[in-house]
Amino acid sequence: MSVSQIISWCVAAITFGTVIMYGCIGETINQKAGDLNLGVPGVMQIGGIAALASAFLYERAVTALNPYLSMLISLLACLIASALAGLLFAFLTVTLKVNQNVTGLTLTIFGTGIANFFGGSMMKLSGGVGTISVARTANIFRMKLPFLFGKFGAFGSIFFSHGWMVYLALVLAFAIQYFLDKTRVGLNLRSVGENPATADAAGINVTRYKYLASIIGSAICGLGGLFYVMDYIQGSWANDSTIEALGWLAVALVIFTSWKPKNATWGAYLFGLCYWAYIYIPGSVSKFLAEKLNLSKATYMQNLYKMLPYLVTIVVLCVVSRKKKRENQAPASLGLSYFREER
Repeated sequence: MSVSQIISWCVAAITFGTVIMYGCIGETINQKAGDLNLGVPGVMQIGGIAALASAFLYERAVTALNPYLSMLISLLACLIASALAGLLFAFLTVTLKVNQNVTGLTLTIFGTGIANFFGGSMMKLSGGVGTISVARTANIFRMKLPFLFGKFGAFGSIFFSHGWMVYLALVLAFAIQYFLDKTRVGLNLRSVGENPATADAAGINVTRYKYLASIIGSAICGLGGLFYVMDYIQGSWANDSTIEALGWLAVALVIFTSWKPKNATWGAYLFGLCYWAYIYIPGSVSKFLAEKLNLSKATYMQNLYKMLPYLVTIVVLCVVSRKKKRENQAPASLGLSYFREER
């Protein structure tokens, strides 16, 4: 494998990993408050389509486009739409005490339907399948850091050739980790996820913390959808299940990182390396494995390579469960509704 191929592989892994890193960070906040939100794929799609639709309508409405204003509009639309999805989840699971698993799966289906509906509508407005483009807005999201881009050789090509949202994800991961570990509000949030009855008895407003965690966590998840639309596929839309698949990877990454956002900074990129392995692993290796496994088609090997992130997650789960360290386990009240009258 040549140096250029290794660089391309690493760049693709970082771009891919950033999408699921946003989803992982947002879902970690949800789960630290005791809420298992399986609606992450739907929330990411809602955030992505809201960002794309707002930029699309703005670009069609004006003749002299201000790309920075367009970026701000799409960013706000993403945050508001995904936060509203989180508010819906919180209302159903915290106020109405609906089962969290069912609510999350329903939110995924709902988000997918909403995104594909508006995606199809924009395709008709723009003239047909594959013609949606907000390239001018996407270029602002993909803008490189001018003081780092093109410097430091191969190292710079790997780490400093990305849009600003890649670095925002890294900042968010460490900021949320600090918030959860070092601030009073963060510790209160964790106590709500571990034992809401005890937290309630200590004077912590459990309902407020769960609502805020769901809303803020969902807003961050939505940024993953925005990054996918504006950076990953460069300001376009495809009515397929790609964002949904990435959303499920984000949920798996929460477990892989042991509910620590800082671990997502390398875990997400490892997932990206595993996911794109089928393109960059030398053909001789794939051929050797195919012969050993008696596989006749190259597509079979591709599918096996795409299983790697999930296999790595299973291995990590086995290792973590054997260590039995409490700090590496899920919040004790994860997925359980809190009934105040039963405390």
